[in-house]
Amino acid sequence: MASPVLNVSELDDFAGGLSKTAQSIQKKQKPFLRKEGTKLKSRTLQEARKVKKKTGRYLKSIKRGKVYPYDGAQAVRVYSAAPHAHLIEDGHRMVTHDGREVGFVPGHHVFETAGKAFDPQYQRDVEDFLDEEVRKL
Repeated sequence: MASPVLNVSELDDFAGGLSKTAQSIQKKQKPFLRKEGTKLKSRTLQEARKVKKKTGRYLKSIKRGKVYPYDGAQAVRVYSAAPHAHLIEDGHRMVTHDGREVGFVPGHHVFETAGKAFDPQYQRDVEDFLDEEVRKL
């Protein structure tokens, strides 16, 4: 009785295609993350406009950073370069010139709110990006 012969050439072709797709994804990862960072920046600006005090400097200070390695992966951040941004984000004590505390201004948590609101859209964008790359295989 003859032993069965398995033809694995199709599996080898598929594995080679996956390797090429992985290299392709690495090349397209930075532009994808930049685009997603820009979308997050837009969402953050949308949330920042809800802050009542509108001087313009706070809105102009919200920026998208560069793509950088973080914990073995690639990341991009959205941040504010304004020196008073942490006061708007986290809140602050109201103090008179003689040092008396007269109240507390609660924070608006602009970046946290925008990040949570953007997360589902980001997940969909990642799935679409990966589906498109696998479809090309």
